[in-house]
Amino acid sequence: MPEARTVKSRAPIRLDFAGGFTDVPPFSEREGGAVVNAAINRYTYTTLVPRADGAIKMFSADFDLFVEVKGFREIEYDGNLDMVKAAIRLLGIEQGMDLYVRCDAPPGSGTGSSASIGVALIGLLNHLQARKLSPHEIAQLARQLELQELRIAGGKQDQFAAAFGGINFIEFLDPAVSSSQLHIAREVVLELEKHLVLCYTGKSRLSGNLIENVMGNYLRGEAKTTRALHRLKAIAHEVKTALMTGDTPALGGLLAEHWACQKELDGSITNAQIDHLFEVALGAGALGGKALGAGGGGCLLFMAASNREHSVRRALEAAGTQIIDFNFDFEGLRVWSTPGGA
Repeated sequence: MPEARTVKSRAPIRLDFAGGFTDVPPFSEREGGAVVNAAINRYTYTTLVPRADGAIKMFSADFDLFVEVKGFREIEYDGNLDMVKAAIRLLGIEQGMDLYVRCDAPPGSGTGSSASIGVALIGLLNHLQARKLSPHEIAQLARQLELQELRIAGGKQDQFAAAFGGINFIEFLDPAVSSSQLHIAREVVLELEKHLVLCYTGKSRLSGNLIENVMGNYLRGEAKTTRALHRLKAIAHEVKTALMTGDTPALGGLLAEHWACQKELDGSITNAQIDHLFEVALGAGALGGKALGAGGGGCLLFMAASNREHSVRRALEAAGTQIIDFNFDFEGLRVWSTPGGA
């Protein structure tokens, strides 16, 4: 009898450079959206150890949570590790297992961590199935997991970054998604890694209500919101061009304009703490920056002027933020197995 093998996976989180909110329906259905994002080497990790008794035990290191059910048919959503449960139900994995999940990113950081978790889980569980899914199919299923299984509002860009890795330009005209990894010169990648500064504000945020507010404004035809969404989409195209041509200094100004448009969408996207951190970063040598994800907390990303990234980092740390070091990830989802419970 073959030895049961432990299966493991990892999927990266992402930075969103431009176009956030335009990947969310109904805007993405009616107008079409465009985003530029990049996977980074901070990951969600999952591990599955088979069990012979049919029980399913789920562990989250991030929330220090443990949930156990006697079998597949006893899984129900109750607010405790529902993402894990939804992945098991969506793929129909009816076997006993110990399943462990942890993520390098703080919850509510705006770095697409929930999508990274979904992609890592689906990739992990699909490893047990005869029909193997492509990265595109895994990204689509991870989105279905959040939107249809768990009724979580949000866009589609995060799942594709987690599945594919790399620096991506993604266009949306629901239900179609077109994702292409940008082939950027190595020296441009190095310039970005040197001059980009990522910090965590220390305050998590939930994006669902904020996204609903923005799309509610759009549905009501509010001119300011509609105008900002169209400009965010256009900035995504301009960021793509800047990256492809190696015009990294232009990225600072584009991030600054993007942030101005983000703030036009809803008053809760910024607050006194975030405004102060922008003043600190710009005063220390940042060319521009933006909140990641929906905003309102989580992580902020800044582009520093030439050889000023050390000043920006120090100033932000002195202001109470946590600097998150990173490099870009070009592998995306990875799944592997090891003997026994190793």
